[in-house]
Amino acid sequence: MTDTGTRRDVVDILSSDHTEFLALITTIRASAEPAERRDLADTLIAELVRHAVAEEMYVYPAMRDHLPDGAEKVEHDTREHKELEVTMKAMEAADAADARFLELLTELETTLRDHVEDEEADQFPQLRAHIPPDQLVELGGKVETAKKLAPTRPHPAAPNAELFHKLVGPGVGLVDRLRDKLSGRNV
Repeated sequence: MTDTGTRRDVVDILSSDHTEFLALITTIRASAEPAERRDLADTLIAELVRHAVAEEMYVYPAMRDHLPDGAEKVEHDTREHKELEVTMKAMEAADAADARFLELLTELETTLRDHVEDEEADQFPQLRAHIPPDQLVELGGKVETAKKLAPTRPHPAAPNAELFHKLVGPGVGLVDRLRDKLSGRNV
């Protein structure tokens, strides 16, 4: 962690998310129970969407403004987010008991690992090199706030499902509802 007191900076926050996502994928893969896989996958999808929206709202503009080739990096990362979104939508529709579900999980993991590698090996060190530590902490606070706008367990059987449906509404896919809610789109 950077030397910014008790508050974490944006790099620490996003790196921690990455670790949690990859651990959750391992847990999903290890589960023999389709219902548990579904619940864990829904949690993973919700957290990935929250993370991606927060990046797009706050981190990508900072990358464009502060990194020498920021616009190209943002374009690349945005394409990866779209690939992840397509896979998440397919996972959302897949039966967790089918082999296709695990194939989609592998596809998601492959894209996610590439995305994480790009960020952690290249982009995050550049952010730290080009943005003062106090601004990175401020950016981290904005990211954390953005991520808190959505519930953490969106599966209909989860305890806060009523709140989730009240916040984002029924009738649309989970990924679409979360993205619309977090980005402020009213559709």
